[in-house]
Amino acid sequence: AGFIKSPLSQKRLTQDSVELYCEAIGNPIPEIQWWFEGNEPNETYAQLWDGARQDRVKINATYNLHSTSTIYIANLTNDDSGMYECRASNDPDRNHLSKSPKVKWIRSQANVFVIERPDITTRVISEAGKLILSCNMTAPYPAISGHEWMHGDKILHTDTDISSLTSFIIEGKKEEHSGVYECVYKTSPVIKGQVNISVAPQVLAYKKSEHGNEGDTGVLICKSPSFPAVDSWAWYKNGQEVSARIINGSGRYIIKSSGNKTELRVLKLSIEEDTGDYHCNATNSYGSGSALVNLRVRSRLAALWPFLGIVAEVLVLVTIIFIYEKRRKPDEVLDGKGRLEKSNATNHKDKNVRQRNAN
Repeated sequence: AGFIKSPLSQKRLTQDSVELYCEAIGNPIPEIQWWFEGNEPNETYAQLWDGARQDRVKINATYNLHSTSTIYIANLTNDDSGMYECRASNDPDRNHLSKSPKVKWIRSQANVFVIERPDITTRVISEAGKLILSCNMTAPYPAISGHEWMHGDKILHTDTDISSLTSFIIEGKKEEHSGVYECVYKTSPVIKGQVNISVAPQVLAYKKSEHGNEGDTGVLICKSPSFPAVDSWAWYKNGQEVSARIINGSGRYIIKSSGNKTELRVLKLSIEEDTGDYHCNATNSYGSGSALVNLRVRSRLAALWPFLGIVAEVLVLVTIIFIYEKRRKPDEVLDGKGRLEKSNATNHKDKNVRQRNAN
């Protein structure tokens, strides 16, 4: 048995791609082939091979317990419209040129319609602190049942308007909302337009002030979340001219930049040489931008100062208590003992007198 697991009828736009999946079960494991019949009146089925149609056709097949095969066609044209057929057979004579196979080929079909992609005109207008994004689709185009505006995976707006013109308003400046936006027409198939808000790099320091201990490695990071991406990054020391540009790999500096992020590492930090301001500069096709990072290098003993301060305070307090105890006069204690002994002596004397008188 053989069957196509993809939808049996698919609509695609020119320049899009399509993928069909076929699966066959049998013993022994059957072979799968792909065939195509165009929409022209006199056109007949022709077998498709991997790399056909100027390498736009890719066929992948696996034969493990059962057969699976996928055909992928990129950059579709109107000539790709037609009937695609998956054929499966496990007869030993299935590919013989003169013998007829005893077991016929099992076939499953899917129809692909390729529709001419309409043109979409896009605009970005900035006025009175607002950005107006618009898309206008030119005829001919399929029936429209609504629109969506998207930024990445986030849906910003949706409606049920059937017009070919759609717009979306963003409150704020271009620098705050740069990126790629999509206007999506709810048609069959879905048609999308791309609106770009492009600005010079808006550079941000990961931390405006970085601290490091002497002898350690200092790490300074800058980012640019704006669109388009940064073409080149550069680091400067103390805001000086181009002659002060930091070269990657020179001295104790290592620079690692990728897309919208750059990182400067300063090895074996020195208080005298490395303390100061560093500038990260980004450039793209719309201009350049920069940010400042202040690097402070501390002595390795800096972490001990709070502890030493606490120890000093304890020593001073203990010394004060010790001196106070030494200088304190024991008058009250001694006077009490003296009075007690004198009183006892008087009592004994009176007792002796009374005893003699009694005798």
